[in-house]
Formats: sequence, structure tokens, C-alpha cells
Amino acid sequence: MFNKEVYSKRRSILRETLSSGIAIFPGNNESAYNYPANTYHFRQDSFFIYYFGLQIPDMVGIVDVDKNEDILFANDVDIEDIIWMGPQPSIKSLAANVGIQKSQPLAELAYYLKKAIDAGQKIHFLPPYRGEQKIQLSELLNIPIPQLKEKSSVELIKAVVAQREIKDADEVAEIEKAVDIAYEMHTTSMKMAHPGVVEQEIAGAIEGISLSLGNPPSFPIILSMNGETLHNHNHHQTLEEGRLMVTDAGAETTMHYSSDITRTVPVGGKFSPKQKAIYNTVLDANMKAIEAIKPGVMNREIHFLAARTLVDGLKKLGLMKGDTATAVENGAHALFQPHGLGHMMGLDVHDMEGLGEDFVGYDDKTKRSTLFGTAYLRLAKELKPGFVLTVEPGCYFIPALIDKWKSQKLHSEFINYDEVEKYRDFGGIRIEDDILVTETGHRVLGKPIPKTVEDIEAIMASSKEAVEAAVKANNMVKIKSL
Repeated sequence: MFNKEVYSKRRSILRETLSSGIAIFPGNNESAYNYPANTYHFRQDSFFIYYFGLQIPDMVGIVDVDKNEDILFANDVDIEDIIWMGPQPSIKSLAANVGIQKSQPLAELAYYLKKAIDAGQKIHFLPPYRGEQKIQLSELLNIPIPQLKEKSSVELIKAVVAQREIKDADEVAEIEKAVDIAYEMHTTSMKMAHPGVVEQEIAGAIEGISLSLGNPPSFPIILSMNGETLHNHNHHQTLEEGRLMVTDAGAETTMHYSSDITRTVPVGGKFSPKQKAIYNTVLDANMKAIEAIKPGVMNREIHFLAARTLVDGLKKLGLMKGDTATAVENGAHALFQPHGLGHMMGLDVHDMEGLGEDFVGYDDKTKRSTLFGTAYLRLAKELKPGFVLTVEPGCYFIPALIDKWKSQKLHSEFINYDEVEKYRDFGGIRIEDDILVTETGHRVLGKPIPKTVEDIEAIMASSKEAVEAAVKANNMVKIKSL
């Protein structure tokens, strides 16, 4: 946890922002894996972490604007809990650790809320995303489960976004810890990416790195030779010489701050001329977009800058044609990059996305496009100091999408479909970094992870002989120790 003053200040700012009423923050419960006593690794709700800091199940936090007080509702452990978990601190002492003077048993929460509602106080809550939270809020507030989202508090959503989107120095330091764990994950992935290794062996090895240095990965690892599938969680293939392998993976620190990094490498350690040309086009888009980041710039414009850079590179390779700016305005580039440039990051790898992207990545001045590709941009609004965001351009050759557009002759004035056909089995490339918006510009967070062709080939060459020998001897333990 941070110092208790951090949490007290966060709740105080929230009380000053809300006009009146009570804000309720349910923490997460244990969630059963395959039977009640066998649970998933516990992950506290991020909003509860932000305002109350405690990573213990079955807690509810209250911020009472009208009475200018905070209350923690939770139960002290009993003898059975102590038998299985050992002695535990009291709820009163846990509350004091995060600057709360008042705590009550969880059973008293329903009466507390009923009394407040009867007195005419407004109850603010965020859209719940877990079934247990939905049931709990439905019972406490007498709201049918299907109506919870529409009855959630827009005032509270906007207040929370305004706070959490600006990261302080302590939060940035935590995110950098997560990026440094990702450095170990990605350099290990690079070293292992040689023919004969199964994708699952690499995915398992780098997940273990995250677990050994922090918490589980910040999202299920994407690692595949089929990089044209954007969120490919299938890890069953054996790596083949001449293919590309995309690794999109990040870590969570023990305080649950996230990283999100993507690297693409050639299986066997050497880019072909064809792969190198596409890779450097994506790298150029990545670096130009990062260089343009500063306060006051619309992230949508940085997305378009990356798209124009991609189109310029593909025109040099004969895959696209025509005026670059017009091609991007019409969405022709989305055949190759059908996603947005990036997203907010923090306690959630897609920070606060459960509140709705239109609240987090957009605002009253910035409306979402309906154009294919651009519509998937998660963060479009003006950048401010303290934002942490990803920059992740890509280039993908998706056979089903190519066939659909080609059959419709879509954007044929910008796309050379005959040349595109030569890349049907190419796969995909994505390059992603985590960026802090500073007062005057930007800073790439964490230890630099190899991303130039030369640096990737060098780190892969350093492990090639050892991996080949381990594959021949069927010694996966040796591979994972590289």
C-alpha cells in the first residue's frame, strides 16, 4: 500500500468533486475456480484499491459526502479463519492503515444504506462488472440487476475518471516496475523463439516471470505465430523457421499497477527482407507516434499520424497507392491496421475500461468515429500531463478481411490487391510501448526493450545455439533458464 495519507487525500478529492450523497465501492469476493473452496487467485477491485488500498475480499467502502466521513464495512476473522490463514489484523486496524476511523460489520451495511435512502441521500455507484457485485448491489439498493448499469452514477464515473487518469509519481513508479518485469518477460520470449519450441512453453515461462517478480500477468498472454489474429490466446503451435511470432504481454506489480508491451520477432532469429520491410514500417509508425506525444495534442491525431506513416511505408512496398492523407481519411489503412493506436493504462491494463470507453477515452468535445478501424480507437481525447498510455501500431494480413474487401472492391483506389495477395500468409506485426505524458512532452517508461531489427536479431543470436541444443535434447528446463 501507499501511505494512508494517499488514500485519505483521494477520498477527500472525491468528496469535494461530488455534489452530495454517498459513494459506495464494493470490493471483490473470492471467486470459485471449479468448486467453492478452490478459488481463483484473488484480485481486488481496482476502484476499491484506488480509494481504500486494502487487498482483502468481502469489504465495502463508503465515502459519505454529506457527513464528510468514510466507513469500511467488513468482518473480523473468526477461529476457523485463523486455523486456515493464521492470525489476521482487525478490521479496525486495517481501516486505520488507510486513514479511516470508522468501521462496521458487513451485516450492518444494508441498514446503513436503507437509512440513508430513507433520508433522501443519493447513492452513487459505478457500473458493476462481476456477478457477485451485481447481486450484492441489487439486494442492497433494491434495483433489478438488468437496470444497474443504467442507474449507475454518471457524476461518480466522471469524478473517478478525472482522478484516476492523472497518475502521480508513486503510481508512475509502480507502472515502471511493471514495465521492468515485462522487460524480463519479453527478452526471455525473444531468446526462446527458435524452431522446435512450442508456443505454450514460452507463454508459460514468461507468465512464471511475472508471478515470480510481482503478480500474474496483467492480461492473458497473447503469443502466436498467427499474429494476424489480434487477441490470439492459442499457444499450441510448434515454432517454424521463417515465421513471425507476436508476443503481447504485461505484468502486474504487487500493488496491481500494469504494463502492456508487444514485440514481434522472426522465429530463428533473422528477419527476411520481406519481413524486415514491413517491420520497419511499423517501427517507424511506433516511433513517430511516440515522438508526437505531448500535452494538448489529441490522441486521435497521433493515431492518424501513425496511420499515415503506415500508409507511406506500404506505398513504398507497392501494397497501397494514392494520396496518403485521403487514404487515411477514408479508412483504407484499416485493412492493415483495424484497431486503434492505444489506450489508457494504470491499475487496469485498459485503465477504467469497465466504466465505458466513451467516458475514459472520449469526452464532451471528442466523439467516437463510426468509421471501421477508427471506431476501435480506445483513447482519442486531448492528452494531459500524468496520462499513461500505450502506443501500439501494427500491420496485419488477415485473409478473411482481405477477401471481404477485395470482393467488394473496397478502397481499390488506395489498395493494390494483387500485391496484397502475395502477403496472405505473412501473419502480423505489432510493436507496443508504454508512455507517460509529461509537462513538456513524454517519457517512454521502463528499461528499453529491444525493438530495432538489429537489437532483436542480436539478442536472439545470443541464445540460438543453446535453444537448438535444448530442443534436440528435449530439455525444456534448459530453454526456460536462458
